[in-house]
Amino acid sequence: MAMKLAATSAIRSFASSSGISGSSAFARCLHASAGSKKIVGVFYKANEYAAKNPNFLGCAERALGIREWLESQGHQYIVTDDKEGPNCELEKHIPDLHVLISTPFHPAYVTEERIKRAKNLQLLLTAGIGSDHIDLKAAAAAGLTVAEVTGSNVVSVAEDELMRILILVRNFLPGYHQVITGEWNVAGIAYRAYDLEGKTVGTVGAGRIGRLLLQRLKPFNCNLLYHDRLKMDPELENQTGAKFEEDLDAMLPKCDIVVINTPLTEKTRGLFNKDKIAKMKKGVLIVNNARGAIMDTQAVVDACSSGQIGGYSGDVWYPQPAPKDHPWRYMPNQAMTPHISGTTIDAQLRYAAGVKDMLDRYFKGEEFPLQNYIVKEGKIASQYLLQRIMADLKWWGG
Repeated sequence: MAMKLAATSAIRSFASSSGISGSSAFARCLHASAGSKKIVGVFYKANEYAAKNPNFLGCAERALGIREWLESQGHQYIVTDDKEGPNCELEKHIPDLHVLISTPFHPAYVTEERIKRAKNLQLLLTAGIGSDHIDLKAAAAAGLTVAEVTGSNVVSVAEDELMRILILVRNFLPGYHQVITGEWNVAGIAYRAYDLEGKTVGTVGAGRIGRLLLQRLKPFNCNLLYHDRLKMDPELENQTGAKFEEDLDAMLPKCDIVVINTPLTEKTRGLFNKDKIAKMKKGVLIVNNARGAIMDTQAVVDACSSGQIGGYSGDVWYPQPAPKDHPWRYMPNQAMTPHISGTTIDAQLRYAAGVKDMLDRYFKGEEFPLQNYIVKEGKIASQYLLQRIMADLKWWGG
């Protein structure tokens, strides 16, 4: 009850401080008026790879496969990968666009300044999951609607996390490098290669992706722990065999492997700093496909160099794309990739279909699926706001 009251109070406080009222009088109407709409999509460029798979819809060249459909209805569809700096292509279209589509894999950072200049903007769509590249408070204050394709790539990310766990545990990368460089040194791999069976794996966050990961880990006979703002249903706990850990600091020293599955909020930004990492076992393996900014960048580098972190893998960086001099590229014992886990071809088909469905509903003046809303006509969507507030309360208390 105390947590519920605290959450209610926090929601009211957040709404007040954000300039968000219960009235939608200041909201920019989501329902599209008659006439052509200018829709801008920002996606990564595929170059020669675009032609290699007809289902490669998430790139700039294929642009979610909706160009013909949009243009047949008289709408203008501008697609670019150029999103940074005052002279980028995106900036040219900010003043008169109606809809902006972006992805977490090549995020167009929608700042308060950009929102103020986008006088016609009504709708911000994320092709995928994760809208923290958008200033949500500014979007709400401007009366915008923000939505994403909830659930579109959770399987993709959970599978990728399991792969990264195995890559780190089995010390796979040194062996691969030996093959391509013409070496053969079994000892250089085997001295730190282990079985996953019997290891303790803890997930920080047990939402859709965290739960799917726990389900996939069960056959490996690991000891499974999870830290989240709320306990899972007993049936799901029994199904996965995972044990709830209310105190994050108490869970971390127990884990051989830690997987980050928590959203990026003001309270989780930089959560895993030098002190938090020091609470973990020496040689801990960390997988982070959540958001790069949850980690203190230099603290991770230092811990990988000292051996406090035995291996670090993930596909999320801050900023994205990661600059060539980003220190995670060069730290030891890392198995990093660009942000790819949620953009498999299967996931692209799902989030492309989800974006098309929401655009169709927008043109018709229909509601989106409730779970897709992040900001709805100037108000933080209740399920999203409660999720963030409850997560923040947990971090405050822990």
